[in-house]
Amino acid sequence: MKVDVLLGLQWGDEGKGKIVDVLTPNYDIIARFQGGPNAGHTLEFEGIKHVLHTIPSGIFREGVMNLVGNGVVIDPVIFQGELDKLEPYNIDYKSRLIISKKAHLILPTHRILDAASEAAKGKDKIGSTLKGIGPTYMDKTGRNGLRVGDIFSPNFMDKYNALVEKHKQMLRRYEDFEYDLSELEGPWLAAIDSLRELTAVDSEHYINNAMKEGKKILAEGAQGTMLDIDFGTYPFVTSSNTVTAGTCTGLGVAPTKIGSVIGIFKAYCTRVGSGPFPTELHDEVGEKIRKDGFEFGATTGRPRRCGWIDLPALKYAIMINGATELSMMKADVLDGFETIRVCTHYIIDGEKYDYFPYDVTDMDVQPVFEDIKGWNCDLTKLSSYDDAPTELKDYVRYLEQKLEVPVTTVSVGPDRTQTLANKKVLA
Repeated sequence: MKVDVLLGLQWGDEGKGKIVDVLTPNYDIIARFQGGPNAGHTLEFEGIKHVLHTIPSGIFREGVMNLVGNGVVIDPVIFQGELDKLEPYNIDYKSRLIISKKAHLILPTHRILDAASEAAKGKDKIGSTLKGIGPTYMDKTGRNGLRVGDIFSPNFMDKYNALVEKHKQMLRRYEDFEYDLSELEGPWLAAIDSLRELTAVDSEHYINNAMKEGKKILAEGAQGTMLDIDFGTYPFVTSSNTVTAGTCTGLGVAPTKIGSVIGIFKAYCTRVGSGPFPTELHDEVGEKIRKDGFEFGATTGRPRRCGWIDLPALKYAIMINGATELSMMKADVLDGFETIRVCTHYIIDGEKYDYFPYDVTDMDVQPVFEDIKGWNCDLTKLSSYDDAPTELKDYVRYLEQKLEVPVTTVSVGPDRTQTLANKKVLA
């Protein structure tokens, strides 16, 4: 067996959690391979909305194991909060949730360093979620980090105190930044005790043995391709590899063991925080998309920047990931538009670009649009793609022709039932 991969093709918030939840009955294991509590995966079913940050999105399905991989960074306090929110629904998470011993821990001082660094940047801030993600990955690559396996060591507190002392030394550089570690430390250490009650595994062996046994595995990515540390809009990116290659390093899966790659994108485009966004709308159209799409960050609550779909960026993301099929999300948000706009290429310094160039941060990027007839009707009651309006099908076919990858799923609402299989493509 091979590991299938599901990930975002834009700047995150594409709707990955919903599609993972929909696909989970087809798999034995759902495995998160990177990121941390800066992610917010929203699932909705039976009239209830659930937001997960670190726990894989398959946790609500019985009989499916959920693995937090070695490429993930974990804040024990936030993680405990997620577990607490599962309690009212009688989710037996101890039997279906396992954690890699090699996953790194976010310390309270990582969060403090994150806040201090972002404050010092002033107008040049990158839009960090202030969850301590960047400093944790810096300690990981600097070979100073604490891992889940360390919490079972008898000298864990010695390791913890040594790293905290290092962080305090670093914080002295921010002369005007004040912080109170004591109020964060107690809850963190209590959450570590709770974390010890969960099952920690050598995840690379677990995954590879599962493949040998014929288990079906779906790797779940966080954030989006355009936030990848290597291939995103640097420096306005996250601190991990959000692309397919991150599955290999974040789970211990060989490149030859990657199967289908499911790329998720919205029927339009959004971004949270700073950084370039060529198709961003600063008018009433952008505000309408934000309002109709409830475009506010699941993790930060910040309003998302909204714009039309960007084909050069999507083609780039598809290429980097080797996407084999696509899921288009939030088609229903465009229900009220007579015309939908699609960015087909950019004009930069008088030159035409049909691909995403090295750095568009300081460039005058002029998006060139094509207008597509909208469906201008309510999609949320649809139960079959066959019954979808012609204009929606035309939009999907147009995207398939431009992107050269089949769109196999179309989402027409937040609930797991509002998910249409494009049977013509799947047949």
